[in-house]
Amino acid sequence: MRCFCCSSLSFEQCCKPFIDGIKVPDSAEQLMRSRFSAYAVHNYDYVLNTYSNDKQQGLSAQQLKDSADGANWFALTIHRPSKKQQNDDTVEFTAFYFENKNVFQLHETSLFIKENGVWRYHDGTLHDDCGKVKYGRNLPCLCASNKKFKQCCALKAR
Repeated sequence: MRCFCCSSLSFEQCCKPFIDGIKVPDSAEQLMRSRFSAYAVHNYDYVLNTYSNDKQQGLSAQQLKDSADGANWFALTIHRPSKKQQNDDTVEFTAFYFENKNVFQLHETSLFIKENGVWRYHDGTLHDDCGKVKYGRNLPCLCASNKKFKQCCALKAR
């Protein structure tokens, strides 16, 4: 099965080892991709554990689950290379999800920091184009599968 983060790798070769705690992401982008995949497989403990220590305070896996309730995450686009510094990095992305059979997008520039040598999500800035989007059934799928949307991810909305 192709990874939820829309890389060219399988889930087992891409994000699953991070989510299972077997490997640690080497970059902010790998962490971003694995967090998206964790949302897709509803692993909110992983999402919580990848927040920076400051942001974890007062947050729970149940709160993350409740905020994502009803969302079916299906495609991720990384927009441009990050601007890595020694201990921080940014990643601009758009994450696509279904809610009530409608397509939505979350467009964010995220700040990641290194804590004790490990990348963590600190916070992000949402862009103005977040929200419900119209996407044609005959357009290429947002997951970059080279299939039409109606023959690929649109099937997940049913």
